[in-house]
This record gives sequence, structure tokens and C-alpha cells, in this order.
Amino acid sequence: MKYYSYEDFKNDTRELIIKVKKLEVDAIVGISRGGLTLAHAMAEGLGIRDVQTIRTELYDKNCKRDTLSIFGKCSFAGIKKVLVVDDIADSGETIKAVMDFLVLQNSDVEFVSATLFYKKTSVYEPVFWINEANDWIDFFWERDFVI
Repeated sequence: MKYYSYEDFKNDTRELIIKVKKLEVDAIVGISRGGLTLAHAMAEGLGIRDVQTIRTELYDKNCKRDTLSIFGKCSFAGIKKVLVVDDIADSGETIKAVMDFLVLQNSDVEFVSATLFYKKTSVYEPVFWINEANDWIDFFWERDFVI
């Protein structure tokens, strides 16, 4: 298990912001819960007010479920390009399912994906990612606020 600190997050998020800035996206969708911290930070760095969420359930702590569930709906009236973010493309099933879900419901919108971590064994490779993961990542927001 690898601990991922706030300092690592800050540095990697800045790098990700630099990579995606040229896209000039209109909105950000954070995949809940892992992508919410990243979505907020990316929105601040890119100056984007339109931040939306999609909630998924595939993992219970570090135990994978048999099926993926997607909850929620986004509204993209007048929006042309959306950045979809999550903390990690581990199996890739979550981000792939969300991307497919969003494209199916919004065929006139361009969706681009980004994560902090990507595993080479993932079924989906995000367009942008920063770190290759070879172990379970213990994110600071999963550990540092537990009382």
C-alpha cells in the first residue's frame, strides 16, 4: 500500500492542470467519491465554475463488488467540452462506465478523461494521467480525516 500525501496531490494536480488547460473545457464532472477532491482543485486551477458529479459504487473500502452502479445525472445545456476526473483508473471499470454513460446521454458533448493514477491493467486508459500505480493507493483524504 502506498500513502499519497497532500503535497503529492498538490504537485500532481498542478501538473494535470497544465496538461488539460489547452483543452478549454466548459465543465468538470467529478466521479464520486474519489474524484471530488480532484474535481474541486482542478476547477479552482482552471477557473471553472461548472462542477458536477456522478456517483458510482464499485468498491466497499478495498473490496470490489460484482456490479457497478451509477447514480445521478448531469446537465450540459450549452456546454461543448467536459473534463471527467477520478482519482485512479484501477480496474478502469468505473471511469469507462461513466464515460460511456455520459456519451450515451449527451452525444453532442465532447468528454475527456483525467486521473491522478492509472494502472496498466485497467480496461480504460484516461486521456490524461500522472502516475502509474503498481500498488493500492492510500489517498490522504481516505486516511487523514478519519477520527
